[in-house]
Amino acid sequence: MNNLIEAFAKEQLKNELPKFNIGDTVRVHNRIKEGSRERVQMFEGTVIAKRNGGIGETFTVRRVSYGVGVEKTFPIHSPNVVKVEVLRTGHVRRAKLFYLRDRVGKSAKVKERIENN
Repeated sequence: MNNLIEAFAKEQLKNELPKFNIGDTVRVHNRIKEGSRERVQMFEGTVIAKRNGGIGETFTVRRVSYGVGVEKTFPIHSPNVVKVEVLRTGHVRRAKLFYLRDRVGKSAKVKERIENN
């Protein structure tokens, strides 16, 4: 029984995972189905958490929209998550950025990581 579940979960995993870390500013292309129509909606914000491994792996993206903080949790292996674009790489020193929930304005920003090429 357990082998069947593991085999099904392995079959559902995506082969190419997007490369991003906590603190990065990303744009998530999410497929939304409304009745018979289907469209792709984008959600742009800062990655504040990643959790788990395997089929249940998720990441949480936070943005401030009209002065209200909005967080969405996306499963990485979901067929509805079409693409994850990294817009900025962030320089952070911890794994979960839940402290950003209490911050407003400039203190809610994450420093950008500058790559030396």
